[in-house]
Amino acid sequence: MLNTLAAFLLHWAIIALSLWVASHIFSGIRFESTSALVVSALLLGFANAIVKPVLILLTLPLTLLTFGLFLLVINALVLLLVAALVKGFRVSGFWTALFASLFVSLLSIVFGALVGGGDPATTIQMPDGGNWL
Repeated sequence: MLNTLAAFLLHWAIIALSLWVASHIFSGIRFESTSALVVSALLLGFANAIVKPVLILLTLPLTLLTFGLFLLVINALVLLLVAALVKGFRVSGFWTALFASLFVSLLSIVFGALVGGGDPATTIQMPDGGNWL
């Protein structure tokens, strides 16, 4: 239980750090307070775990037709959804959300690899027992 909680808090911190860095790089992303950043990171984690798989399933034909590039649009839409739900988190438009979501995803992978021991070949265990990497 404690190991799972520590992994959750670490993932939450990585997302928050990635969002913070993105807000300094992209002028169209703004946080009015630290609490807005923390809540946004938490909600983005939940949205990626719950809403994003549903959107992927619903748009599977379009995703296959575009060879997976529509997943970038889904990432942007999830970021815009979080911005709409969290007071104090602003994203100026779709293109900002698209590039920022790509940046946040890549930066989260880098931070996760650094914190996870720096080994890019780290195996990530899925809940059903399969391996992701």
